[in-house]
Amino acid sequence: MKTKLKGKYVIGYDGEDHVILEDAEVVYENHTIVYVGKNYLGQADKVIDVGNALISPGFIDLNALGDIDHDILHMEASTTRQKNLLWSERYVEQGHREIMTEEEEAFKSLYAYSQLILHGITTAMPITSVHYKRWAETYEELASAAGHAASLGLRIYLGPSYQSGVRVVQGDGNIKIYWDEEAGRKGLERAVKFVEEFDGSFNGLVRGMLAPERIECQTEESLIQTKHYSDKLGVPIKLHAAQGSFEYHTIINNHGVTPIRHLYNLGFLGQKTGIPHAHFISGYSEALAGEGDDLALLKETNTTVIHCPLIIGRHGQAMESFAKYKRAGINLALGTDTFPPDMFQNIRTGSMLSRIVGKEVEDSAYADFYRAATLGAANFLGRDDLGRLAAGAKADIIAIDLDGFHMGILDDPIRTMIASGTGRDVKLSIINGNVVMKDRKIPNLNLDEIKCKGQKYFEKMRKGYMERDYQQLPENELLPPSFKVVDSISKG
Repeated sequence: MKTKLKGKYVIGYDGEDHVILEDAEVVYENHTIVYVGKNYLGQADKVIDVGNALISPGFIDLNALGDIDHDILHMEASTTRQKNLLWSERYVEQGHREIMTEEEEAFKSLYAYSQLILHGITTAMPITSVHYKRWAETYEELASAAGHAASLGLRIYLGPSYQSGVRVVQGDGNIKIYWDEEAGRKGLERAVKFVEEFDGSFNGLVRGMLAPERIECQTEESLIQTKHYSDKLGVPIKLHAAQGSFEYHTIINNHGVTPIRHLYNLGFLGQKTGIPHAHFISGYSEALAGEGDDLALLKETNTTVIHCPLIIGRHGQAMESFAKYKRAGINLALGTDTFPPDMFQNIRTGSMLSRIVGKEVEDSAYADFYRAATLGAANFLGRDDLGRLAAGAKADIIAIDLDGFHMGILDDPIRTMIASGTGRDVKLSIINGNVVMKDRKIPNLNLDEIKCKGQKYFEKMRKGYMERDYQQLPENELLPPSFKVVDSISKG
């Protein structure tokens, strides 16, 4: 079946970069684009006219939120309260456990993936929190996640996370790593099994990846074996590294080098390795030690940096800077990593922070970040059929409504879309040639019901912090509201 999609603007691809076409069309047959341009002369079985809209390749989110957002509890917590939100050493010694049931853990990915589709994400590489897990993700919850992604039509890269250690807060308030190396080994075995069984499943929509948790919670053996299996299975790796002071200085204290140099020395970096967030590197403004040129190591190994500007900005940090990394020749991709999974908001925030750091617009423009969310991400995945609208590419297409009054006047469509729009302006999403969302509705999914179940999940997750809190504070002190809660106010 051949479908023609037409609209005011189309972001096409000329073989080297995105280009803007006005009053243009995208034609796809089954799951593949066959034409991008104006005045298609062939016959189409179906025509979809999106009107005053921008037709764009779908966004590729390489650090997509895969569960119910927990960061809303963390983003305004003080340094002391952040420690309360980690595991306490007491909790580990008394016996850490699963907070959620198997059914609840299966549900969270349905909630998260529907949010991604509504926000114009057509390919995702999810991340979920292990704060409220017994240890890390299970095979069963990732199998459920694969099923949910397939039912929604989302293109996804999946693999259960694993770790050999976890950060815990001691009674004196200091943080250390509690180690369980056997759990790490079993987690890697579980991840390899998942990749072997699910990579390429559901007509290729589900692909495998290896997802070791943050670098300071990995042994050298785990990292070396992860790279071995990545090469053997031909799947990408995603490892959070160079993302914070505790991690950065812990690695320097233990190994004498920066986290990026440590990974380089282990042979871990490379074409198939993606590093969220990779901003806390040698020379970073908050780094108290560390020598060498981490950017040069990332460039040399063709490692991808997965930049998540919104979440690190919420926690008072910024990459120094996106423009500098770009000029260094590093492949850059984007991840949302929090709620909402809004690539518009991430591009706006990232561009602003980069301009503040660099004191100029060049290499920090919206278009630079848009490329990262499409072409840069596709480059990491080794997929020249994603992140672009061109003949031969997959029919992963979104349409962004430009008619809303909030959009203001229309200038360059990319600038207008990013400056004034949000993910909620995506009105059509097509993945692999299938319409997975139209007019903010997902076929056969009751969003009101999903929202209600999501709220119940969050409230149970929130209560789980109480038993892990190292100070054992009352709930109203551990997680206080923005303003005082009262029953009534006086009327003068």
